[in-house]
Order: sequence, then structure tokens, then C-alpha cells
Amino acid sequence: MPHPGQPPDHVLDLFAAEGVLEPLPGGQGTTWRAGDLALSPGHGPEDAWLAPIQARLAVRLDEESPRSLRLALPVPARDGSLTVDGWAATRFEDGTTPCLDLPTLRATAHLLHAHLASAVTERPAGLDARTDRWTDAEHQAYDADAAVVAAALRPEPGLADLVAGLVDGLDGTDSSDSLGREQLVHRDLAGNVLLDAAGVPFVIDFSPTWRSPLWAEAVLVLDAVLWHDAPVGALDDWRTGTARQAVLRAALFRVLSDRPCDVPRYAALGLA
Repeated sequence: MPHPGQPPDHVLDLFAAEGVLEPLPGGQGTTWRAGDLALSPGHGPEDAWLAPIQARLAVRLDEESPRSLRLALPVPARDGSLTVDGWAATRFEDGTTPCLDLPTLRATAHLLHAHLASAVTERPAGLDARTDRWTDAEHQAYDADAAVVAAALRPEPGLADLVAGLVDGLDGTDSSDSLGREQLVHRDLAGNVLLDAAGVPFVIDFSPTWRSPLWAEAVLVLDAVLWHDAPVGALDDWRTGTARQAVLRAALFRVLSDRPCDVPRYAALGLA
């Protein structure tokens, strides 16, 4: 019997996917391998703008010598579509291992975002079409009133107080550019960096948004501490100044997008 979360047969057929289906670790745990492809759900036609950008950068990075960064290469379906019923495919990279080293993750974020800043100079219009819960939570993280209202509607005990405490720490500057110049960033890097067989960081499951690299790095550090065994002390440099503002908005983004939210886990970080 097929696993309820695996790509259906017609999706596999359109992507010409071959081989035994197997779930892949990392990310949200929803990506599947089929032969030389990695297939992941949660993609719609509104995401089609990203694939050409990602493909050009992936090829450019692979042509560097020596390589310092790699990016998963999108693969179109047989009819030329980049998504099929919400599924997208990238080339599977054999011999990779999860990257859990925080300094390497942060260096990867810096390098990736530097390349993206050069490759994409204007905000892609396709970002406006995204309607998932992470996008909603991201907008709420930059709108204190909306964050408080959203938390009040949730059932988790203590969530409203946690969000109120995070909002109280904001310096009153709701301008998004207060955290630095905005650009195309990957907002979910912590669980989506692998090391290839040569030890080069290999970025997968690109989750795009238009925010400052500082905010994206704050999300990375927060996730690494919460879910990937990085020490709590990694947050010490994020407790004052502009870095604190970035991590407060990163925490609001995460607590409002997590369903359900592990309120005690976030509260124990002492950010609010």
C-alpha cells in the first residue's frame, strides 16, 4: 500500500522518476527519492519563477573551481512543467550527509545570500502569490498588532503571553529595512544544508522570501538551537541591538508558523 505522504504515480510518471521510492531525512521530512530525483510537495505554479533562478545559480556554482557552495538543481517534468500537482523535483545528490555545524551553516548562509544578491536585484513578483502558513506568519512577525491577534486565536496555552513578550522586546521600528537591505533569501536553511562527498555545503529545499540576510540568519541560528542541538549560548550574540530585533522577529515567525507551537521550548530560550 502506498505511503499517504509519497508522490502519486502520475507525478512520478510526469517527472520520469525511476527506482524505489524512499523518504529522505532533513527539512520537514516530506521529500522522497526516486532514482536520481528528489521530489518534494508544497509547490504550486506560483513558484515557477524560482526554478530558472535556482538552476542558473546551481550551474554557476558547480562550475567554480574549487567549489565552495552548491545548490540543488531543479528538474522539469516531461511536459516542461516545473510543478505537478504541488510536487517539484530536483536532482538527487548521492553521498551527502546532514550539516549540523553552526559555523558552517552560517558561512553557507552568508555565501548563498551574497550570490543571490548579485543574481536577483529586484523583488520577484511571484512572491506575492504565496499563501502558505509560513508566509502568513512571516508577515505577522513584521506586524506587531497582527502577531498579537494571530496568537490570541490559537489554542496553545501560553502562546499569547509568549508572543506578547516577544513583541514587547521590539524597538518600535516596524520598517522592514531596519534590519538591513532586503533581498531574496532562503528562510529555512538550518535543516536544509547537506555536505557533499567532498565536504562542500549543498543547499536543498529552497524556501524563498524577500527579507534581510540578517533575519534569515537569525531564523537559522534559532532553528539550530531549538532543533539541531546547537548550544543555547549560540544566541548570546543575538540578545542586544539590531541582532536582537532580528531574532525577535525570527522567533515570532517560528512560533506563529509552528502548528502546534511548543511554547515551553521557545520560552526557555529567554528571548521574551
